[in-house]
Amino acid sequence: MASGQQWVLVEMVQAFYEAPAYHLILEGILILWIIRLLFSKTYKLQERSDLTDKEKEELIEEWQPEPLVPPVPKNHPSLNYDIVTGPPSHNIIVNGKECINFASFNFLGLLDNERVKHKALASLKKYGVGTCGPRGFYGTFDVHLELEERLAKFMRTEEAIIYSYGFATIASAIPAYSKRGDIIFVDEAACFSIQKGLQASRSFIKYFKHNDMEDLERLLKEQEMEDQRNPRKARVTRRFIVVEGLYVNTADVCPLPELVKLKYKYKVRIFLEESVSFGVLGEHGRGVTEHFGVNIDDIDLISANMENAVASIGGFCCGRSFVIDHQRLSGQGYCFSASLPPMLAAAAIEALNIMEEDPDIFVILGDKCKHVHKALQGTPGLKVVGESFAPALHLQLEKSTGSRDSDVKTLRSIVDYCLDRGIALTQARYLDKEEKFLPPPSIRVVVTVEQSKEEIEKAASCIREAASAMLK
Repeated sequence: MASGQQWVLVEMVQAFYEAPAYHLILEGILILWIIRLLFSKTYKLQERSDLTDKEKEELIEEWQPEPLVPPVPKNHPSLNYDIVTGPPSHNIIVNGKECINFASFNFLGLLDNERVKHKALASLKKYGVGTCGPRGFYGTFDVHLELEERLAKFMRTEEAIIYSYGFATIASAIPAYSKRGDIIFVDEAACFSIQKGLQASRSFIKYFKHNDMEDLERLLKEQEMEDQRNPRKARVTRRFIVVEGLYVNTADVCPLPELVKLKYKYKVRIFLEESVSFGVLGEHGRGVTEHFGVNIDDIDLISANMENAVASIGGFCCGRSFVIDHQRLSGQGYCFSASLPPMLAAAAIEALNIMEEDPDIFVILGDKCKHVHKALQGTPGLKVVGESFAPALHLQLEKSTGSRDSDVKTLRSIVDYCLDRGIALTQARYLDKEEKFLPPPSIRVVVTVEQSKEEIEKAASCIREAASAMLK
């Protein structure tokens, strides 16, 4: 044993003598550097220089904190409101002037409907104003359960769930299912509430060009190839497609039949946001699925707010029971917000009654949408953006001035011109720094069943006159 150790020591000495000089020098430097690191301090103590009280006060007075938010000019559009007096129904009083309403999303004219107001008033007397509690904490009223049952029956799905705030509906639904590591394919024109839902989900987001199914399929193929390279990860990764039925930012309809084909081909789930198309498209107002004749069971989740056609507040999701029940445990807007005031739930139920009793109302709305779309064609300097059956069209400048702020001011001058002459329009508003794909500035023209042919022609004539005057 001792002789073996001596032999090893002899070999080490021989190796030391045979090693190149530069190698020995390098090892020596490294050894010295390690010793220095072991015994040296990690930092040097700086000499203290105590300040007098007077010097401290002077430094405090000189210090200027950074502003909490960037300065905003007083003439910013968001700080200057058009004040509405009375109900925003067919005739609306804006800044003290009575106008024909082409701005509010009151598509079916139910906001000032006597039947709806009577039911809401009766509910107010019975239940009071609000609920003061989420659904899980004494915030579930019998009228909430009735509304959910009626919505499920109307949409021909197994179950529905209601939220007290329309924006929070899809923004809560997306992160209830899609988590970190999951993949969501989203249209670039998706509305802001969808964007907030994507952000809350912390999922991996892949945007495809607006209504471009070839671009979507390209992304799906790329993901399929990636899944084949890493099948273990693919087994635990969920994939979703999120689209709008009728896009609020573009007034385009989504190609739902093609989306359904891609769903089954690439094994993804579809979330459909129908806030603009619900109560508008389809023979009975059931939205884009009825419009295209697509089986509603092919859509994994449908979301819509009740603040447009239904003329109430809040939103709902509908689908299969096991899908909806998951939101009752995971939908943040459902679990943590005070539930929908009973009087608004009662108003929504009565609105559904009217929609079921009078399906011709959707034919009337469709005809008026086509009338408005046609009447606005040829407006000098402006182009009409959107489908002929869309109830909320956009008017955009044919040629930009080169500055977004200048474009916004130009369009605002057209809105003010029409407002002075009794036509209430509105500009589409966006959070410029928050939008993922900021849409171009536009004037939004909203169609309702209450607008007469004469009023539509008057509005179109006023817009043409305003465009000619302001776009010289």
